[in-house]
Amino acid sequence: MEIRIERDIFRLAEVFTISRGSRSEARVLTVHIDDGAAKGRGECLAYARYNWTEENITEQIMGLPAAFTREKLQSLLPAGTARNAVDAALWDIQAKRAGKRVWELAGLAKPGPQLTAFTLSLGEPEAMQITAAKNAHRPLLKIKLGTPDDMARLEAVRRGAPNSAIIVDANEGWSADVYSDLAPHLVRLGVKLVEQPLPASDDEMLGEIARPLPVCADESCQDRSSLTHLKGKYDIVNIKLDKTGGLTEALALKKQAIDEGYGIMLGCMLGSSLAMAPAVLVAQGVGFIDLDGPLLLAEDRDNPLQYDAAGVYPPSAALWG
Repeated sequence: MEIRIERDIFRLAEVFTISRGSRSEARVLTVHIDDGAAKGRGECLAYARYNWTEENITEQIMGLPAAFTREKLQSLLPAGTARNAVDAALWDIQAKRAGKRVWELAGLAKPGPQLTAFTLSLGEPEAMQITAAKNAHRPLLKIKLGTPDDMARLEAVRRGAPNSAIIVDANEGWSADVYSDLAPHLVRLGVKLVEQPLPASDDEMLGEIARPLPVCADESCQDRSSLTHLKGKYDIVNIKLDKTGGLTEALALKKQAIDEGYGIMLGCMLGSSLAMAPAVLVAQGVGFIDLDGPLLLAEDRDNPLQYDAAGVYPPSAALWG
């Protein structure tokens, strides 16, 4: 089995800011695998929050044995972005060899378009209001927050987009006191959920303070092993394939989380349509979807995902799967 890794850069349409910093481009690794009968590819992202670097991702992938299966991969690499890219490439190969689509191989119903949030990056209130007004036609907006001074930003976005549903992502940026002060205003402004309000290390506090609106675990939820630690603290889990280590684990996590009573959000890191393609299959029928990565790019892959008023469509076979 031949593995090749390319470094690709996709410019963003605008600088994207969260509580941890800003980016003007998405730097990704594209993993190509050739098993002699078919070729597949997947995409992953280096991300400092999880100590994923291009170097250690490459080391993990190139350290794989000469031959392995998608099933064996789950124990060969840990959950994370490196395994995600390889898992995607193997699904792609499997579909090409079988002459079927990945959703058929996974035993899923035929996928359709799914409404996705559009994310507004962190900025000054006036700038966020302008951006919200430009996107007020979108039914669901996601706001990046995570500072002690977020009330003005919330009010500004609601003024700019009075009819859009809103979800809020603090990216671990609030303390328990800040969240408790903001929570009643989140409810007043019609916010549908708040994502990762506290640092993952402070999760225990969410079991002690009031949660007047649904709270979603992002950084606190990686794969199925995370669920045990979330009970009584979170209502929803955010599934991201870079965290789960690929489509294989993401589908298993979705099923187990639903069985245990959690709501589901399907999210993404910054990346191209190739990174989002497998996630669209997991996103079918879930409560909240945030697969807008390609909408934030100034450039994308060939045969990109299609977006329109109905949402994001499943990938074409020319892109993936």
